[in-house]
Amino acid sequence: MISAKTEEEIALLRESCRIVKECLAFVGERICAGMTTKEVDALVYDFIRASGAEPSCLGYCGYPASACVSVNETVVHGIPDGRVLQEGDIVSVDLCAYKNGFHGDGARTFCIGEVSPEKKKLVRVTEQCFFEALDGLKAGTPLYDIGYKVQRYAEANGFSVIRSYTGHGIGREMHEDPSVPNFGRRGTGPRLPENAVLCIEPMIAAGGWRVKVLEDGWTAVTLDGRPAAHYENTVVIREDGTEILTL
Repeated sequence: MISAKTEEEIALLRESCRIVKECLAFVGERICAGMTTKEVDALVYDFIRASGAEPSCLGYCGYPASACVSVNETVVHGIPDGRVLQEGDIVSVDLCAYKNGFHGDGARTFCIGEVSPEKKKLVRVTEQCFFEALDGLKAGTPLYDIGYKVQRYAEANGFSVIRSYTGHGIGREMHEDPSVPNFGRRGTGPRLPENAVLCIEPMIAAGGWRVKVLEDGWTAVTLDGRPAAHYENTVVIREDGTEILTL
């Protein structure tokens, strides 16, 4: 079931999402070659706690960090460790903040120094996939129109859509119904109610869409070793459009 939030609940969500937005900007200003992914995670933890919130990811189903820090071929759920970021890497940072009973969620992919033209295009297209999904999105839109638009834009640019992971609803729980795939057939799926709150998060690969999960049970990498990018915002579905809470 796709639940609708009250305006009072959306106001509380807006505060959690503001922290996510500001934390992602804070990380983006500081992430650089020579840092470890664990140091990136420490930036996230310290910022969220200093903002009066809790990092939702820390301890979630046993996850050991405050952010997912995914480098190059890692699609999602990269566990921060001693890996040193190198010039030419792309790094996806996915984080959530919990405050006043509600979660906010967002992700960005950052370029470390000068990256290859392919990686640069991949990051740009992944971000644009999100905005393509918002075109015409409003209350009453069929759910799978979101994925249809993401898939159409990604594939038109020579990339593929990761199918093993999806966006999701959000609110009092970090993951709520519905699942929001990044692929689909236009005009299908349940119609979105006004004030539904969704995390729309294109995950796009330069090569094939198949992934494998490493032995740690979390880290998902592309099967062919090609790079992937991730871009996510928390969005409210309104009668006449959308409100992006993490921008």
